[in-house]
Amino acid sequence: MVLPHAMEAIQGLYKAMSTGGVAQRTLELVHLRASQINGCSACVHAGVTGATKAGESADRLLAVAAWYESPLFDDAERAALALTEAATRLSDRPGQVTDELWDEARGHYDDKQLAAIILMIATTNFFNRINTTIKEPAGANWG
Repeated sequence: MVLPHAMEAIQGLYKAMSTGGVAQRTLELVHLRASQINGCSACVHAGVTGATKAGESADRLLAVAAWYESPLFDDAERAALALTEAATRLSDRPGQVTDELWDEARGHYDDKQLAAIILMIATTNFFNRINTTIKEPAGANWG
C-alpha cells in the first residue's frame, strides 16, 4: 500500500459496516454484484471468496449476475441488489435510485442496515475503480 493511512480509513468503513446488522451473506452479494457490473476481476474473485466463506451456495453465486430472474433470492436480498445496481450505475441515467426503489429497500432494512448496505456499495465501487485502474489481477492479493 503506497499510502498506509488509507488502509486505516478503509478498515474503519468495514468496521462500521459490520455493526449495521445486515447479514454478511447479503453484504457479500452486494459486493459481488457491484464488482460484476464494474468488471473488476479482482473484486469479483474476492466477492466469490468472501461469499463462500460467509456460507453462500454455488448456485446462488452463479445466479447473482441475473438475480432479477432467479427465484433463489428473497425479497430483502432483491431490494439490496436493486439498490446496488442503481447506486453503481449512477451515470447510466439521472435519478437511478428512485423513490420506489428506496421505499422497497426501506421496507426490508432499517436506517442502520441501509447505511451498512450503502457503505458496502460505495466501498466496493471505490475498490473496483482502484483495482481496474491499476489492473490488479484476480486472486493476486485477495483472500
